[in-house]
Amino acid sequence: MVRLGELMMILELHRQGLSITAIARRTGRDPKTKRKYIEQGIEAPSYGPRSVGRPSKLAPYLNFLSERVAAFPELSAARLTREVRELGYTGAYTAVKRYLAAIRPEGQPKPCEVRFETPPGVQAQVDFARFVVEFADDPGTSRIVWLFSLVLGHSRFLFARYVLHQDLQRLAASATSRI
Repeated sequence: MVRLGELMMILELHRQGLSITAIARRTGRDPKTKRKYIEQGIEAPSYGPRSVGRPSKLAPYLNFLSERVAAFPELSAARLTREVRELGYTGAYTAVKRYLAAIRPEGQPKPCEVRFETPPGVQAQVDFARFVVEFADDPGTSRIVWLFSLVLGHSRFLFARYVLHQDLQRLAASATSRI
């Protein structure tokens, strides 16, 4: 099958006066193919329904999957794929996933996550991030600088400060100096 860009090139070369053999040599296609597309000209592509091919590998397991989803709608596609493979299914996971997406009940609310909340002053999370920097007063020398960050659990207040060392003294000084 010739794509639209190649078809336009074929028609342009023919319009310029090149022979069908020369066009075929230039594009690497058979001259009969070129002749067909030159006679046909530009047409809008016509797409129809796909022809029914070979039967699906999943077909023998459709009833089993439908029953399982009806009884337990929260089962994942990975779990159900494992179950049908134990029954002898040899096809792909994506085929099971597509089928399940088509038959799952719609409109059910998805479970929501409940955030872990803490009272004020109870929890904070601390972390250090490593940066390698070159200071302007000492060019050519790289130093390691640590970014100390503290996030309060209740208010999500973020405090951050660069420090040269990652030790308890710097941690205590940084945490108490601002908060």
